[in-house]
Amino acid sequence: MTGEDEHEKTAPVITHPLSPGERPTLKTISRITGLAIATVSRALSDAPDISVETKRRVRECADHIGYQPNRAGQRLRTGKTHVVSLLMPTEPDIMSHTAQLISSIAEGLQGTAYHLVVTPYAPNEDLMRPLRHMIGTGSADAVILNQTMPEDPRVAYLMERGFPFATHGRTIWADQHAWFDFDNRRFAELGIAALARRGRRHVLIVAPPLDQLYGQDILEGITKACQIHGMTPIWLKSATSDSASKVIETAVSAALKESPEIDAILCASPMSAITAIDAAERSGRVIGRDFDAFAKEATPLLTRFRREALTLHEDVAKAGKALARAVIQAIEQLQAAPLQGMDVPYYEDPLDLSRSQS
Repeated sequence: MTGEDEHEKTAPVITHPLSPGERPTLKTISRITGLAIATVSRALSDAPDISVETKRRVRECADHIGYQPNRAGQRLRTGKTHVVSLLMPTEPDIMSHTAQLISSIAEGLQGTAYHLVVTPYAPNEDLMRPLRHMIGTGSADAVILNQTMPEDPRVAYLMERGFPFATHGRTIWADQHAWFDFDNRRFAELGIAALARRGRRHVLIVAPPLDQLYGQDILEGITKACQIHGMTPIWLKSATSDSASKVIETAVSAALKESPEIDAILCASPMSAITAIDAAERSGRVIGRDFDAFAKEATPLLTRFRREALTLHEDVAKAGKALARAVIQAIEQLQAAPLQGMDVPYYEDPLDLSRSQS
């Protein structure tokens, strides 16, 4: 009788409590569910020959009793840690789309044999150090990278070693590896068009770091759109959308004094937009009257701060789930073509709609 047959026959509910001081093990789950230890192990490893219902019951039992797999033993048996590491820079402002990205990747891994570990690194830290440590110690089966550069040394390092990975953002080697990205060039074009419809002509740009590919995409999109709409871009000096709020505030205040003709602001993140709007209002300007602001956001943070702000939705949840699928395939299907995807945004501008209907 197989473990599957045992399950279909008995399928018991969880009724056996743990003994005092007992550490939950595979044997514990086997005793509670009535399934063979081998079946329990394969169910937790998401084996394809185990039914969905059996996997559900085994995981339900494991969660109920607080079972945690012995990663060291698992690695000895299978050669895998079943860990996906997300390398993320620590950010000066805690409120960003980082939390949603982490949450959505974890959700994408839910129901699989893999779990997420976030590996933070300081902005001024050697980018390669945490990656070398992770691969050197064998502490993960795959890695997800964020804030990619065109010739990202981390991507080159991983490709040379054939180590499974996916990137949130692209590189010049995008045809060779797994990635998911947001069309930032399109975001910039939509933003400039929306500001132009409101009669704005001089737009302050709070751009991402230009050493990152999405920063270059935004630069190209803004340059093209400003030429089309007859607008003048004014690039913020000494700060980017990734800078600390105080740095952005100081830089925006200086730009508004230096270029009083500024009547629009375009920001690459909601937090930089909040800071820029606040700096503009402190100078006596009124949003919606003296200037308009356009930004992208994953959650309605900016619009709750100022309902007059113009915002475009970035589906970070979609990105996280896509990245989770991409790394699992990279681990388990070595010969398969890498999973890749682009989230192309749209902006439903009331002014644009009214013109199209007239």
